[in-house]
Amino acid sequence: MRAALLIATLAIVLVAPLPAEAQAVGKIWRIGILEPYAANDPINDQIRQYLRELGYSEGRNIMIEWRHGAGQTAGFPVLAADLARRKLDALVAIGEPAIRAAREATSSMPIIGGSDDLVGEGHVASLRRPGGNVTGVSILASELNAKRLELLKQALPAASRVAVLWDPATGKFHLPLIQAVARTHGIELNVQEVKSAESLKRAFDAARAWRADALNVLASPLLHALRQSIIDHAERNRLPAVYQWEESARAGGLMSYGPIREDVYRALCVQLDRVLRGAKPADLPIVQPTKFEFVINLKTAAALGLTIPQPLLVQADKVIKRAATSAAT
Repeated sequence: MRAALLIATLAIVLVAPLPAEAQAVGKIWRIGILEPYAANDPINDQIRQYLRELGYSEGRNIMIEWRHGAGQTAGFPVLAADLARRKLDALVAIGEPAIRAAREATSSMPIIGGSDDLVGEGHVASLRRPGGNVTGVSILASELNAKRLELLKQALPAASRVAVLWDPATGKFHLPLIQAVARTHGIELNVQEVKSAESLKRAFDAARAWRADALNVLASPLLHALRQSIIDHAERNRLPAVYQWEESARAGGLMSYGPIREDVYRALCVQLDRVLRGAKPADLPIVQPTKFEFVINLKTAAALGLTIPQPLLVQADKVIKRAATSAAT
């Protein structure tokens, strides 16, 4: 699987953006951003910073219409329809539900989507030739979900029962590969659907009743938006858990493995920049990550009474040893 993952990640290479000076003089671009996060999520400031690096400044040459799900996606169709009526130059949609809502709202406005698998979800025809009005960034979610299960098994060799938090809005394509890896390692899975913050407690109650040994949180913008609640539930239930993004490990999760989140969102902004400069989404290849980080939080391991095997520690790119804000590489 590692070989296949390496081939996939190297298949598309992110080309450097054009210099900021190339921006059209006097043009004020109008874009929309539809996301599942809250307005105060740190990623929003990062998006603004990446756009500034590309020569875009709010109030000078770009106007951004933000629409925040704040951990909910049910309202996305209404929010997307509202953005479509505003005749924007482009619409950034983060996560599969946001992209689906955007596509239903407009077939002509360029959509730059960040998602788990743009091809598997049916939003684009192929990585190299997306077709239609959608392009963006796709993060190899199925392969990474399965890889995280393998890392969890290495951390907890005796674990045989793993609860899985799954956002059904991401589609069923997430499940087959992780189920196959579970069978290979003699792991029984208990998949719990999470559609909103309200369903989290039910999912953890079910995992506790099932006597889960550990938890795998599958890739999902919604689940990441709910990350602190998930981490708190896992702590209360003493469930060692693995997550997608590094910040979840820093916030108290046991481990994380996935792309560098900042790189993913920077790539999303570069794709937007290319579209604003005139590239057609139908012809603009999908970008995939080429760098991945494995993070272990030893403070959380100690709180759970776990000893992380030394061979796994050696594999880690970062090891959080004390406070959640400190790390050693």
